[in-house]
Amino acid sequence: MAGWVFCNRCFQPPQGTACFSLTNCGHVYCDVCLRKGKRDECLICKVPCRTVLLSKRTDSDIQALFMGIDGLCRKYARETSQVLEFQEKHRRRLLAFYGEKISQLEESLRKSALRMGQPQSVRLSQQTACSTIKTPVSTPSTKPNGPLFLPPDSSASARVESMEVDLTPSPRRKREVATGLTRISLLSPPRDGRMGPLAAALAPEHPVGA
Repeated sequence: MAGWVFCNRCFQPPQGTACFSLTNCGHVYCDVCLRKGKRDECLICKVPCRTVLLSKRTDSDIQALFMGIDGLCRKYARETSQVLEFQEKHRRRLLAFYGEKISQLEESLRKSALRMGQPQSVRLSQQTACSTIKTPVSTPSTKPNGPLFLPPDSSASARVESMEVDLTPSPRRKREVATGLTRISLLSPPRDGRMGPLAAALAPEHPVGA
């Protein structure tokens, strides 16, 4: 028992075979002083109480009240270490469970992404094929845009066939013809082997469109 323990009534420390008791109100009495008081009543605070004999068989929680600070620290440090180890073990087990759960979810997400990506890739390939089919294939024109040059030794028939004749009447061509034939004169029938005088003018000479 610690050296600071003493009887709260006679203030005597434990000696020899003297026994000490602890009340539930927190007072310590030696066996001599405890017998002088009333049964189940504290000698100091005069309230009903219960007493516990202090010995090696006393509860550990009560014994801890009389332990030295160094011993108490070692005891609680050991208990604290056991508590920390117990909690850490369960914490690691919980983290391992969560890690496995996360791995399963990531694998499921990856498979779902692959399943969703396959139809999209097929659809893109189909769209590419359709766009390729719809695109017209440009072929070079067989009709030359410029003049056709034939070799000098080609035949005349080949030259004629290679020429293109434009049969569409042109307004400019009509205008040139009309402008050229602005006046037509008729002579009287010949008489006695001579041409007669001018009979009449069909139209005065003037520009077309005047």
